[in-house]
Amino acid sequence: MKKHFFNATLFWAFLSLALWTTGCSDDDGYPDVDGQAPSIALTADHIQTATGRTFTLAGTITDADGISTIQLQCADLNLNKTIDLIEIYDKPLEIYELSYDFKIQANEIGEQFTVKVTVTDVGGRTVSQDVRVTLDGDFENPVFAIAPANGSMVTALLREGETPKFTMNISVTDDRALDYLMLNIEGIEEYTNLKVDADGSKAFEHAFEITMPAEKKDYPMTITVYDKTGKSSTVECTVSVTDVQDFEKMYLADVATEAELNSDVFGVPMRIDHVGEYQYQALYYCQKANTEIFFLPQKTSFSPICYGIDPADETMLTDNPALAKPIVLTEANVYYKININILQKTYEIETYSLEDATDPWPANMVYGLPTMDKWNDGGSTMMDFTFGMTSSNPTEVVSFKQDATNPHLFYNEPVTLTGGESMNFIIHNYHTDQWWNFVRWCSDTSEDPEIFGYYTGSTFKNEKYTGPTTTQDVWSKPRVTTTGSYQFWFDSHLGRAKLVRVN
Repeated sequence: MKKHFFNATLFWAFLSLALWTTGCSDDDGYPDVDGQAPSIALTADHIQTATGRTFTLAGTITDADGISTIQLQCADLNLNKTIDLIEIYDKPLEIYELSYDFKIQANEIGEQFTVKVTVTDVGGRTVSQDVRVTLDGDFENPVFAIAPANGSMVTALLREGETPKFTMNISVTDDRALDYLMLNIEGIEEYTNLKVDADGSKAFEHAFEITMPAEKKDYPMTITVYDKTGKSSTVECTVSVTDVQDFEKMYLADVATEAELNSDVFGVPMRIDHVGEYQYQALYYCQKANTEIFFLPQKTSFSPICYGIDPADETMLTDNPALAKPIVLTEANVYYKININILQKTYEIETYSLEDATDPWPANMVYGLPTMDKWNDGGSTMMDFTFGMTSSNPTEVVSFKQDATNPHLFYNEPVTLTGGESMNFIIHNYHTDQWWNFVRWCSDTSEDPEIFGYYTGSTFKNEKYTGPTTTQDVWSKPRVTTTGSYQFWFDSHLGRAKLVRVN
């Protein structure tokens, strides 16, 4: 009988050879092709983002044997995602284009994080790569807080015996870091590519002292601000050198500083009426005795032209901001009518009472009382007469509160608005059933509302009303530049509204 001996050394050699020949494989029996670990080529190993924003982990992942899973992990962000390719595609993939979006929570307080990307192939081989995520991304363009309005006319006055000059105050902000300002006035060498460094600050102010040639001429002007990432914002306007200009628009300013001129969303300074050549009329409600006012042809600054009392002759006006004294309105709780002639430099002032001021709806309709015919059919079904701002329909009107002293003055409680958002509203009566146009006001322009005309399609009208009206269904869509608390005021007699910062 032959005897069979077990050779242990030979057995393990054979087993090792078999394993080496077949290679590693997972439980599903996928064969090895090259037996190499996967390869990761991420688009970026450093992602800059910000709270409340979504970032994307992206890149190309390859493996000749077949990719099984991709894990994305960051405990500090509560990110633990496994992308199982076999489960998704019913087979492993040799190439996979990774694109995974993840949103940073708005209340996140961390500053930087590490996301680990781990790829496993069908043979169990893994490779990992870290992605650094920091909350220092820059996504916003710089913002002009104080500057000439885009498309506006800046006037340099030719005064006898003087060189035309003016001060132009610029204030800009950025969510991260400002780089520099660039000023260009076409045809003026001194102001060609004039650069002013902002030194990486988030807020920057600069006063340009501009001297112009002493001849009547218009010069295109461009002001551009850049942040450290190259994002920019530009204002384009015109510098007009002239002796006297019949300005298309004039404004009444009842604030003391340029910061106050520019901290509102709209309405400050208040647009007044251009009633004739070089002639303007302001109707203004004075809430506080001894209110000081000036008249400005530009909205954002007291320079280069500011109409006020001439200290050399207080019966006359001056347009020189360095000399002008405020016009003082001595009476409270009355309406003022002020006429100015900027060619003759004259002004006239008179007052009229709250009782003499008219509203565009019938006098028998009392705000807050049930005096409205609900269905406009002569019936007796009544509802309270109120109105306010709405972004959709009359059932969602936020009704105004009426001022305790002036029945023509209305307001809302302060609200917090976010910088960068655009509003969308008209002023309309409240109604329970979406019935439109009992009373309604629309603005003159969407982005920069200045006058709120009473809509001529409104059902209720007061024939004695002589204020602004409109046939246009224009919704106001002003943009909020700075996050903060704002309060809305509306004067139904004047057809003027403002949305201003409050502390």
